[in-house]
Amino acid sequence: MSYFISIGIFFGLLLSAVILFRASKKNIAFRIYGWSLLIQSIIAADTFLCYTGLMKYTPHLNDSTEPLVLLLAPSIYIFIYALLERKSITLKKHWIHLLPSVLYLISQIKYYFQPTSIKINAYLGAYFPNMERAIVPENTDYSYQIIKDEFRWLILFSLIVYIVLSIRLVLKNFYNGNTKNASNIKVNKYDFSRNTILALLAFFILIFLVYLNFDDDGGDHYIFIFHTITVCITGFVLLSESRFFENSWLADKYETSKINSDSFSIQKIEQYIRNEEYYLSKSASLKDLAKALGSNPNYISQIINVSTNLNFNDFINQYRIEESKKRLLDDSYDHLTIEAIGNSVGFKSKATFYNAFKKYVQLSPKAFITLQKSNA
Repeated sequence: MSYFISIGIFFGLLLSAVILFRASKKNIAFRIYGWSLLIQSIIAADTFLCYTGLMKYTPHLNDSTEPLVLLLAPSIYIFIYALLERKSITLKKHWIHLLPSVLYLISQIKYYFQPTSIKINAYLGAYFPNMERAIVPENTDYSYQIIKDEFRWLILFSLIVYIVLSIRLVLKNFYNGNTKNASNIKVNKYDFSRNTILALLAFFILIFLVYLNFDDDGGDHYIFIFHTITVCITGFVLLSESRFFENSWLADKYETSKINSDSFSIQKIEQYIRNEEYYLSKSASLKDLAKALGSNPNYISQIINVSTNLNFNDFINQYRIEESKKRLLDDSYDHLTIEAIGNSVGFKSKATFYNAFKKYVQLSPKAFITLQKSNA
């Protein structure tokens, strides 16, 4: 079981690193999921050391992750909250969720500075209760133990509170028809969002049952076997959605021909589009752009595709969306409706504008305005 858990630790750390480094800063929910995954993996590593007996080589680390355990429930809840409510998450607004962990950390400072023999005995008491204890210094201060002895109940209380809050949040959004927020998540959209929430709720309940039925750390392996399974499934989903498997990553028709970078480059095309504000034209087309540049449409398409991994429409729409974001927040455009602003940046219809905006911003134009004003 320990070696199976080690798989979850490795993939959990790898997956959290990928999410935290690669996820857009605007995708708050997914970044919080990355932090939650990192916390889970670090706690799992502690459990692995304990179950394999390797903790004897690092006794100073024993119980060092207990404050992180108090972050498990809040991190999962905040992820679900950010995913469904699509509201900004800031330390100023949500510091209360970190408070129990911080207070517990402060209460255990004396323990962290105790001699190694004290920590060895704490480890033996949890995993090898019949083994002879290490000799400890006289007059050892055990005042920290008052809170430490109640740690299990602190976890159970935390889990109950956040399970109730999470279930209320899920019921509010899914049964009131407010599923459109979840569908804004880019990776596998609604299905991924829904399944992730259900898996995390199951994780919640499993942790609660383990802490309810085991007085010591004897049931931790159930929690982290489930963690390994969910991490592997999540990794599979993200890999299956990766750009690595798109056609553009394989040899395609453009790789059999040679691009004459001296004649044209993506930089020259981008410069023309920006300087002439070509993207604002509703009649913008690959043929028209090639004519303006004095080139061949297939050749221009080739440069754009190879250089940006985008087709012409997506390439132009990027500029339009960036301009629309500015105009949506610009007071001088207050007299225009959202649809009119979409038309002003080159989109021919409301549906086309809304679909493109959600694709690149992961929010509707209205939600984007609300979020930006709330952060101002």
